[in-house]
Amino acid sequence: MPRQGRTWARRAVTLMTVAALVVVTVVSTTSGPELLQRAGAEGVAPAGSVTALDTDADDDATVALDGTEVPDPLVLDNGDVVDSVDTWENERRPELLAAFEDHVYGQTLPTPDDITFDEGGSGAAKTITITVAGPEGEASFDLRLFVPDTGTPKGTFLLIDHRGSVGDDPSSSGYAPVDQILQEGYAFAALDAGQVAPDDPGSYRSGVIDAFYPAEQELPAAAGRTISAWAWGASRAMDYLETDPDIDPDRVAVIGHSRGGKAALWAGARDTRFPVVISNNSGSTGAKLARRDEAGESIAAVNDQFPHWFPETYQDYAGNADSLPVDQHQLLALVAPGRVVVASATDDANADPQGEFLSYLGAAPVYELYDLGDTGLPSQSWPLGENEAFRGSGMSYHLRSGEHGLTDADWQTYLQGELFSR
Repeated sequence: MPRQGRTWARRAVTLMTVAALVVVTVVSTTSGPELLQRAGAEGVAPAGSVTALDTDADDDATVALDGTEVPDPLVLDNGDVVDSVDTWENERRPELLAAFEDHVYGQTLPTPDDITFDEGGSGAAKTITITVAGPEGEASFDLRLFVPDTGTPKGTFLLIDHRGSVGDDPSSSGYAPVDQILQEGYAFAALDAGQVAPDDPGSYRSGVIDAFYPAEQELPAAAGRTISAWAWGASRAMDYLETDPDIDPDRVAVIGHSRGGKAALWAGARDTRFPVVISNNSGSTGAKLARRDEAGESIAAVNDQFPHWFPETYQDYAGNADSLPVDQHQLLALVAPGRVVVASATDDANADPQGEFLSYLGAAPVYELYDLGDTGLPSQSWPLGENEAFRGSGMSYHLRSGEHGLTDADWQTYLQGELFSR
């Protein structure tokens, strides 16, 4: 999908060949061991750099993240190295999107045959009923939109609300502190994800999915389920936000927590209209490295407990994460050059905060293609300081103390993070 309404600065990276290695600077570090190395590198890379795989090496196209070998985001399926934005956008990016669809998230729903927006409410609070038409019928779901009374919003946060907890009144909570968001000059939109696709193995199709597949037939094994539908719904919400005169569509951040964070990342990877994508404690099949399957929630566990989230094809990798042709650092990289924001929590063992941090590091070489490889981190050592926000030119990260949750502290970081500027 082409980028709309924005001009992004692009710069091909100049690569320096040293012996058999190509060195690409991606972060500024001050201390700590290097966690990111590409296969075939001899020794440890100097502080402030990572080593790219030699295209003539016999090794598989892998990169080592703190000892975990994962697929290299900058090596094409044919073994060629990606060394320019053009090659990334026209060759590598389509390869990765197709692989994530085939093996992880499933085939996304097509563009609807028709889409309408029915606005209710008035003033600073509106409820928009979005109705989509597919070959099997129509489906509707709500988007709630709150706009500050201080003039043009500084930006808009679009929450994939899998809890259905945002009503018509802008009451505050840690999960969705609407009042605080408005006071800071931002607009807030909440997509009712349960209406898009119920979070239930027996009824998840009854939202939008059955508008595109015959209800009496089993879904194809590679068809997307709940998470994919939620991501698709976020894009339909963006379709509306592009029409609302109160909203600047070039300043919309899609955000999700936990399972909603998985959907937000997939939405941001597929739909390049989102300039900011926020993953809050998204864990397995979100920001966490899949190949750290023994840490936190595994592929087997997430599919066993939530069989309606992902396609049947993803179940083939239960207990066999190393055979996945992709890993989640590549998903984060697909957001580039939009800003990717990864938030972890110290006591959220199920989400594997270290695995989320390593994915963040692993995405940086792709951002460097756009001259945005500065991660903002003072070190590649784990763990970093708690309750500190780290902001680079195109990437942001923080590790909050405490347990799994989307809290006031997380929102404070997002609201003060200047996410819509470089």
